[in-house]
Amino acid sequence: MKLRTSQKVHYESGPNMTPLVDVVMVLLIFLMMAGKFTGQERYLVSNLPLRQTGAGGATPPPGGFPKDEPLEVEVTSPVPDRFVARVGQYRAESAAELQQILKQLQAQLIDAGKQQEDLQVVIAPDRAVKYKFLIDVYTAAQLAGFQKVGFSTSR
Repeated sequence: MKLRTSQKVHYESGPNMTPLVDVVMVLLIFLMMAGKFTGQERYLVSNLPLRQTGAGGATPPPGGFPKDEPLEVEVTSPVPDRFVARVGQYRAESAAELQQILKQLQAQLIDAGKQQEDLQVVIAPDRAVKYKFLIDVYTAAQLAGFQKVGFSTSR
């Protein structure tokens, strides 16, 4: 007994797409492996030298630890839309105020005999501080003329 289905004419619905899919997949894999998915990354560079009180297992540089004079800037955010920066007994609520305070402290330290390259600003942010405020503080320290500006992760 013959089946009638074997006698029916089979119609192709179009060209064979398997080679096209294979080529597209190879190109996709190649582009994924060769390309970058991230744009240019920007970081706030911390260029502080090693300190004796720092954490980690880094070996000290030849000649010992540098004798840098740190100015610690504590940054807090009592309300979400502003920040407060404290340097010693001074307090600033804007980047312009902080820049003036840092310039004043820099001048005092230089008058006391410190070298410009021995001065460093260490920014110590609180957990609630937004990044945009840290950028303001970092920029204020750079505009005040400090060459060494870095961040402290523990307080």
